[in-house]
Amino acid sequence: MLHNAIAVNEMNPYDKLLNRKRKWSPVQTTAGKLQDGAEETLLRALAMRHMEMPVGDFIKEAIKNEIPETARELLVSNIRDEERHDLALGYIASAHGVDEKAEQEAIRIRDAWISHPDHTILKAMVAERAIFFVLLPFFRFNGDAGMRTVSADISRDEQVHVAANSLVCRELGLTVSPSLDKLRKATINWVMSPLKSSSNKYLDKKFWLDQSDSLMYRGKAEGLLETKRARMPAFFEHANPNLPKYA
Repeated sequence: MLHNAIAVNEMNPYDKLLNRKRKWSPVQTTAGKLQDGAEETLLRALAMRHMEMPVGDFIKEAIKNEIPETARELLVSNIRDEERHDLALGYIASAHGVDEKAEQEAIRIRDAWISHPDHTILKAMVAERAIFFVLLPFFRFNGDAGMRTVSADISRDEQVHVAANSLVCRELGLTVSPSLDKLRKATINWVMSPLKSSSNKYLDKKFWLDQSDSLMYRGKAEGLLETKRARMPAFFEHANPNLPKYA
């Protein structure tokens, strides 16, 4: 045990992050009951799965260039994660159906992120930290059992991704432009716009916009601390097809 602890301590930060990963395989889920009042917003959040593969492409583009060599293995692994996330969210979309209008708007938003001139690793970091880390808890508090499980699995991966991309951005001296921050605000505002003011904070538009701002500017969202212990699906909530396969 001591030898293992010493070995981990001697790793560079990218290898430590790689060591934290757990493999999992998405499965086709069945549709369950969604939170009343959240349905339209959940379909918009689901439409944002079109951002998963571009984020992987942002990382692919970055590793062609000046990223730290010690980060390469981890970033390649993170690209494979995005493919798995896209598949898992595609299964959720198959179970629940989609809102075609929302799908088209999400594709337009995706294209705006792709064409934005900021460094690709910076775009990946902002998308994961201040968009995905808002949408995933939204699925957990307002979605069905399948959404909650997929959200928890993707969240574990995204914690590693955000840490890795933040480290690379720091090493390269990259900072977010005002126009990228504006795109981030427009993106999360579009997703949450069906919500109104509500006494249930998880159905309150301002609550979710504030979490995105907090994640962006402070790197944390205290309003989402409950996601660590709340709404994690117990196995008895699921039909067997809804349970992911873990390595």
